[in-house]
Amino acid sequence: MAPTDETGQEAQQSSPFGTTPPAPPPAGGDAGPNGRMPRWLPRALVLALALVAAFQLGSWAFHQLTGLLINILIAFFLALAIEPAVSWMASRGMRRGLATFIVFIGVIIVAAGFVTLLGSILADQIIKMIEGFPGYLDSVINWINTHFKTDLKRVDIQEGLLRSDWLRNYVQNSATGVLDVSAQVIGGLFQLLTIALFSFYFAADGPRLRRTICSLLPPARQAEVLRAWEIAVNKTGGYIYSRGLMALISGIAHFVLLQALDVPYAPVLAVWVGLVSQFIPTIGTYLAGALPMLIAFTVNPWYALWVLIFVVIYQQFENYVLQPKLTAKTVDIHPAVAFGSVIAGTALLGAVGALIAIPAIATLQAFLGAYVKRYAVTDDPRVHGHRRRGEGPSLVTRARQVWARRTETERPEGGGSEDGRSEGGGSGNSPA
Repeated sequence: MAPTDETGQEAQQSSPFGTTPPAPPPAGGDAGPNGRMPRWLPRALVLALALVAAFQLGSWAFHQLTGLLINILIAFFLALAIEPAVSWMASRGMRRGLATFIVFIGVIIVAAGFVTLLGSILADQIIKMIEGFPGYLDSVINWINTHFKTDLKRVDIQEGLLRSDWLRNYVQNSATGVLDVSAQVIGGLFQLLTIALFSFYFAADGPRLRRTICSLLPPARQAEVLRAWEIAVNKTGGYIYSRGLMALISGIAHFVLLQALDVPYAPVLAVWVGLVSQFIPTIGTYLAGALPMLIAFTVNPWYALWVLIFVVIYQQFENYVLQPKLTAKTVDIHPAVAFGSVIAGTALLGAVGALIAIPAIATLQAFLGAYVKRYAVTDDPRVHGHRRRGEGPSLVTRARQVWARRTETERPEGGGSEDGRSEGGGSGNSPA
């Protein structure tokens, strides 16, 4: 009969082989190494796998839709830029869709005219270069024959170029490149159509879009959204209109200069300088001035120097006189902040980021400024960059001190003789 009392258990534990019975399982029943799998573990694994799959799917979808999202962002800022004009026309009784259509037609006409004129300039210059290429080549060959005592001929050089493998490879690569350029042009046109379509809907259905967004938010949040929208419209529209006005002034000024120098295509070059210099921040003026300088150089090399001097002087006038007055009420941001925002926008979105960086930063600055509490600045000279009174002597005081020390060092020689004479005279006149 198996022992069941305590003495039997003690005897069993103290067996001669030194073995001990296994410990009883814990009360939980599912935490031991030989226990069953916890019930929550399969659900946790499934949830983790689902989150990873959702993240991967979202990342893939975001990368696939990056182009569309950038186009929508451009369309949104374009709609914000034209919304003041559309709202003004709608407030005069015109239907909002018709007002948006009229504004879009005006923008398209201006852009198409600018591209056409610029393309005609480039095509004309390329044709002139091709027509004058034999003359340039003859002059180079004559210079080489004169200085190096050679007997080169243009016909031999042309035949060597036509028979070279480099030209054959270049023609083949160019034929392949034509197809790539055609595909890029078609893709660019499709992007422009997408941006124009979304911009039209954003501008024409702006009130409906705002009502849709506000319907998803409580009343307190609705006021904040409408306020942010109004700030964005004012800043973006103000940026576009102020830049357009400065572009007009810049174009007129450069037109007067180019016309006075008798540079060809002065009106088109003035439009080029005005638009590029204003809508490419900070360095746009110098980039825009490169083309007029090049064409002026073909007329007279000194004319290119005059154009460069005028571009530099006008840039300073624009930065310190014209721009602060025109943008004080629209896009009042520091030039360093504007330059940094352009660099950041370029790094994030390329050329698109460079264009929308300044109105985006101006909107953010205005929106944050409406909620950041400001205090009155103390009337301390250090605020204005001056030294506090009493901290040190002024320049006039220090000049007086230096002059006094200099006179004191020079006084003992002359002073000693005068004292000696006075002492001698005093002793001679004394009654003793």
